[in-house]
Amino acid sequence: MTTPPYPSHPSYPEDLERPGLVRTGRSTFVRPIRPEDADRLVAFVGTLSRATLAYRSLGPVVRARDDVIRRGAHVDYLNELALVALDGDEIAGLVRYVRDPEDPEHAEVTFTIRDDHQSEGFGRLLLEHIAAAARARGIRVLEADVLADNVRMINVFLGSGYRTEAGPPGQIIHFEIAVDPQAQAVARAERREQTAVRRSLRPLLEPRSVAVIGANRDPLTIGHEIVANLVRGGFAGSVLPVNPRAERIAGARAYATVRDLPEPPDLALVAVRAEAVPGVVRECAEVGVKAVVVVSTGFGETGAEGRAGELELARFARASGMRLVGPNCMGVVNTTPAARLAATFSPALPTPGRVAMSSQSGPLGLAVLDYARRLRLGFSGFVSVGHAVDVSTDELLQWWEEDPGTSVILLHVETFGDPRRFARVARRIAPRKPIVAVHPGHADSAVSSLFAQSGVIRTRSLQELFDVALLLAHQPPPPGNRVAVITNAGGPATLTVGACAASGLCVPALGERTRRTLRPALAPHADVSNPIDLTPTATAAHYRQALDAALADDGIDAAIVLFMPPLADKPDEVASAILDAAAARPDKPVLASFLGGAGVADLLHRGDLVVPTYTFPEAAATSLGHAAAYQTWRSTPAGVVPDLAGVDPERARALIASCAPGPVPATTAAELLASYGIAVRDSAPGPGPDAFLTVRADPVFGPVVAFGLTGDYADLMADVAHRVTPLSDRDARELVRSLRATPLLEKRGVDFGALEETVLRLSAMVEDLPEIEALELRPIRLLPAGDGVAVSHATIRLADNTTGGGPA
Repeated sequence: MTTPPYPSHPSYPEDLERPGLVRTGRSTFVRPIRPEDADRLVAFVGTLSRATLAYRSLGPVVRARDDVIRRGAHVDYLNELALVALDGDEIAGLVRYVRDPEDPEHAEVTFTIRDDHQSEGFGRLLLEHIAAAARARGIRVLEADVLADNVRMINVFLGSGYRTEAGPPGQIIHFEIAVDPQAQAVARAERREQTAVRRSLRPLLEPRSVAVIGANRDPLTIGHEIVANLVRGGFAGSVLPVNPRAERIAGARAYATVRDLPEPPDLALVAVRAEAVPGVVRECAEVGVKAVVVVSTGFGETGAEGRAGELELARFARASGMRLVGPNCMGVVNTTPAARLAATFSPALPTPGRVAMSSQSGPLGLAVLDYARRLRLGFSGFVSVGHAVDVSTDELLQWWEEDPGTSVILLHVETFGDPRRFARVARRIAPRKPIVAVHPGHADSAVSSLFAQSGVIRTRSLQELFDVALLLAHQPPPPGNRVAVITNAGGPATLTVGACAASGLCVPALGERTRRTLRPALAPHADVSNPIDLTPTATAAHYRQALDAALADDGIDAAIVLFMPPLADKPDEVASAILDAAAARPDKPVLASFLGGAGVADLLHRGDLVVPTYTFPEAAATSLGHAAAYQTWRSTPAGVVPDLAGVDPERARALIASCAPGPVPATTAAELLASYGIAVRDSAPGPGPDAFLTVRADPVFGPVVAFGLTGDYADLMADVAHRVTPLSDRDARELVRSLRATPLLEKRGVDFGALEETVLRLSAMVEDLPEIEALELRPIRLLPAGDGVAVSHATIRLADNTTGGGPA
């Protein structure tokens, strides 16, 4: 018998504690089993029917003795691991693997689901969790023996998307499940997740009844305003205030406790003191509430103890089958006709529209809704997630992804629950619906890289966020970056041209045919190049003619119209002319800036036709620049993660298993890289400067690849590009060509193709080997085209993987 090259008693792996959703949308909490679960495990086995025990034990059995069952709660979390899915304080399902001591890359896996939870999807959920945990612990294949008539378990394996091999038909079928993430497995897991997320969020966003716990008779209090908004907003379901000292609140009948409610509400809003929240949430679970919004403050913002309290609240809610928003949030709004839900204390309720927003700041949400109303920017939905201990931004994205009433999604993001899942979801949605986000920390390259790879439009401020939303909610993205500027004043036009250039736009000369059309139609002194200066004497008719001609020009993709209201003309007539021209060319966006004009936004609305207007022209140019960059991303062919020749993951895993955590010996590092087709060799300098590639395991984003040139380029100029793995061929191409020094490399004729391939091989390596905590290739000799690149030196450091550490 060989001894596995793994520690035998690692500590409890908290990283495996994860919320989960089964196919029906039911919420649960998945975590490793603990020694203190022994009695819970005995109770779980005691609920199993004879049929379930027979399937579990591959034949007729009697129930094991309690002392034998209790031993199952003691595992080493490495060579033996058990995960439980919780239903309240009870176990709903259990999965366990035991590593084969003769073949440490194989393990036997068994599943047990309580009878009343079978057919809900617990088996598939637990398979995804145990596969990820096994993969992080060096296990490549899970083996299972299944009775031939156990159709449910067979379907779990066959429908998982993992590569499976089944033994010959017989009474017992032997399955081997390869736990490497196959594209099909990932796609099927994403579809299951999307279905489960939407079902779990329906009671939150489309509830049939809403309870307000902590409702108050006094106006201007949070509890009173939530009830009043629900009533004023026209919620069609039951509004159920909970207050032991009131008979009616805001016109709705009140109840003394949650247990006195005439029906279990789909949604409960909790607005009580922080110390009372856990008890209230427990009562909600006991009566069958499906979703809870905790408006109360006094949790994570107070320090470590408050943070621990809110995380425990989330665990309890998940285990009880509830979804939880908050704490420290301002509620939920859904203006769609199916919901008409205004479950918030905000005094400013949004008008219906096609923009949805998630905000991580409760107080900020109040200002957001007020500002959006003044802009006349309508919302389909608004969710203040607060501390986001359960319901997250990426889950709300999946709800709005399928919402026909939402066409633009806005995000105020301070932290990411699962940034890699966010990236997957955003990449799927952004080609169809623009996602605009504001995130603090403008110098955060990892966040910028994540957004850029995902097609998310990142803005620098909330003002800019709403400027972009105003455009995308009402006008199409421009087909290109060529802009016509139409003005009646030269100074603002000059500012606009400069702002266009800073935003990646160009203001080209109009075509000769367009200029011939405009010359006789405009005033004698009008400038018909670009900007089109109509002079202060311009009339509404002049604006209409100029805008018609510019939008008809094949060399123009969008128009920005500036108007300085003179005494001789009326803004409403000019606004009407602009609307007429925009309606005639709906394929090209039109933006306006009426400098000094009050109430102009109202003038540029005509039914569903809206021309976004900005106080200053620079904001219009910045918004249009974001929209043009988004359209470029959307129209660019999607990248793929290619299959690479000369890759030997099995050899690499064996090398990793032979190493202790910490720095890897240089010879082993070279062998690891060679397993992925990257040779470490001496070479004379090439025609270009030397380069470097590094990988760091970011605690938020996972492996982050950095590329730059050695010396002053990176040290003094900070000319370094970043991307988050896994990298597609497009990501690799953009990474190595996004430096400010790229023109120098092009001039020197370096082998970009070989450099991109090295990046892709490095990405594949760190994705396959999560034990790699840090990696650096420095220097990399950039050789002439056709000669490749030469990695002269490499260093690799391994994380302590006894708890499944390393990049997520």
